[in-house]
Amino acid sequence: MRNGEPTRGFTLVELLLVVTIIGVLVAVAVPVNRGLKARGAVSVSSANLRSLVGANWAYAADNGGRFCPAQSRNNRVRWHGARGSRKEKFDPTKGFLSPYLGESRRVGVCPVLRTLLSEGGETFEDGTGGYGYNAAYIGGTPEDPYQASLTSGVPNPLRTVMFASTALAREDSLQEYPYAEPYQWVDPNWNLAGPLQPSVHFRFGGKALVGWADGHVTLEEPSRLDGPNHYGGDNAEQHLGWFGPEDENGYWNPRRK
Repeated sequence: MRNGEPTRGFTLVELLLVVTIIGVLVAVAVPVNRGLKARGAVSVSSANLRSLVGANWAYAADNGGRFCPAQSRNNRVRWHGARGSRKEKFDPTKGFLSPYLGESRRVGVCPVLRTLLSEGGETFEDGTGGYGYNAAYIGGTPEDPYQASLTSGVPNPLRTVMFASTALAREDSLQEYPYAEPYQWVDPNWNLAGPLQPSVHFRFGGKALVGWADGHVTLEEPSRLDGPNHYGGDNAEQHLGWFGPEDENGYWNPRRK
């Protein structure tokens, strides 16, 4: 009652109209929100990759013009972390690049991979952040996988992969993986010598993020997705593969013509 007069309530038609309008607004807002989150994740990961490329160039400046090694000869120190023994987990603050990654000394974590791992995945090696290094040609060389390339050995940094979004497919799960593997492994004479398991992860709306040796970052579509791997995982199902041309190992190979 208001001023002694009965107040009029909403009719059923009006209530249904309000519910319909709210439903439409929610339907519009959800994809917009997802789109904003997706763009935010790309932005964060792009910044992480640019930081890694910059750290690697800084490492080279302090080490005679030679990039950061992908791994040590005893297999206990990697570009992203170190461990005291084979049974210990990696400490992500003690990798070769750690002193060049700011106060945290850690690789920034990809927000998309973090979500995927929380859905049942495990970490293969702590501290990669969800990114892998071009160990075949930059973090190592075909002549010596434990000695990184000289900066002069990368004549076209604009078109040479340095880091990329990566992962490893296991049975019903994903794991971190520290290397962006090319199409084939390479013998000491730089000859292609057989297929490798893919590790580039196309997790950004079907695309992968690539940090090129000159510091720019791009989203790349897959040129090929592989099938089952040696670990019981399905590479194609988990969106793992390669991008770009295959000849001479494509954009991984700095000497590619």
